[in-house]
Amino acid sequence: MLEPLLPVAVLGRPAVGRRRLIDGIRWRARTRAPWRDLPTEYGPWQTVYGLFRRWQRDGTWPVLLTRLQARADAAGLITWEVTVDSTICRAHQHAEGARLDGQTQKEPPGGISAEPDDHGLGRSRGGFTTKIHLACEQGQ
Repeated sequence: MLEPLLPVAVLGRPAVGRRRLIDGIRWRARTRAPWRDLPTEYGPWQTVYGLFRRWQRDGTWPVLLTRLQARADAAGLITWEVTVDSTICRAHQHAEGARLDGQTQKEPPGGISAEPDDHGLGRSRGGFTTKIHLACEQGQ
């Protein structure tokens, strides 16, 4: 089912064993174990990790997800109902020391990518807090 959706194998890199590599990626994602602990039945961990990172960099994973969702939606297997919940999290007492003028830093406060202005910690009656939102579909 997944094979027609996968990118065409690059010349010099045979597609044989790609299922085994994808199964290794799935195993690692499910167990959250370190890459070096990948069972040998999935191949060398460096090869499995290499495929994962290559597809992560070139945007293959989001494309696969979109294609699988479209196929499942066309078959009537997806109910597009979303539940949203939120909670307030108190910040650690030392979180207050963050620089207010983040533009003077060498790197943006959010790391390499810029954080939207409406994200982050703020003051409330309960102290220094942030609000977290969670969206779930189909009761998951």
